[in-house]
Amino acid sequence: MKRNVRMVLRYDGTRYLGWARQPGKDMTIQGKIEAVLEKMTGSPVQLIGAGRTDAGVHARAQVCNAIFDTELSEEEILSHMNRYLPEDIGVVSVKFVSDRFHSRYNASGKTYRYTFWIDTAKPVFERKYVTILEKKPDTEAIRRASQFLLGEHDFKSFCTNSHMKKSTVRTVDSIRIEEKGSAIRMYFHGNGFLQNMVRVMAGTLLEAGYGRIRPEDIPLILEARDRSKAGPTAPPQGLMLMKVDY
Repeated sequence: MKRNVRMVLRYDGTRYLGWARQPGKDMTIQGKIEAVLEKMTGSPVQLIGAGRTDAGVHARAQVCNAIFDTELSEEEILSHMNRYLPEDIGVVSVKFVSDRFHSRYNASGKTYRYTFWIDTAKPVFERKYVTILEKKPDTEAIRRASQFLLGEHDFKSFCTNSHMKKSTVRTVDSIRIEEKGSAIRMYFHGNGFLQNMVRVMAGTLLEAGYGRIRPEDIPLILEARDRSKAGPTAPPQGLMLMKVDY
């Protein structure tokens, strides 16, 4: 019996080339999961993800779905997946849903977290999930700058795909800056994000924190629609997909 199966995943993206399957390369999140599903069902399975995380980016709650023929229960599918997937990919939940559910098209929003680390002590246990800074930025300047990114804008200046043919207009409805211990965490929520958009926003806000740009420069960067006007793309390991809304 064909079922549409919705899965929530978590993964450490450190050793993977990103979410999306790539011809001739087996180190992708999608590829690893599809291989286990094919072994389970005996037929090729196409997995649809809510978003395509980049190489080295992590996820705490990535949502995906696939339609395949199975007589197994939700619990049996969950057990099989976690038994045969690599240790750095885990399935949190499995649920049968209607055939109309599409993990990408039905998503209404996403939350990403970017983590910077400032400390004289090396982040031995957190090293795969943070970006280390040599000096502390001005977090109040970061907060002021972040306010200019809120709302609906053309974020072309914050997209690394120079050949993007679709609309680059997105809505960012909240940015929260949190300081806790040695970490500075930036939480971004919006209706969708362009390629590397969160990492470019994080890198640009950090520039504001170091005084290399003024918070008031952000509207000019947005209006330019030119990637070279925004700050650097922050490294991938500090980024985590936290939640997908439906």
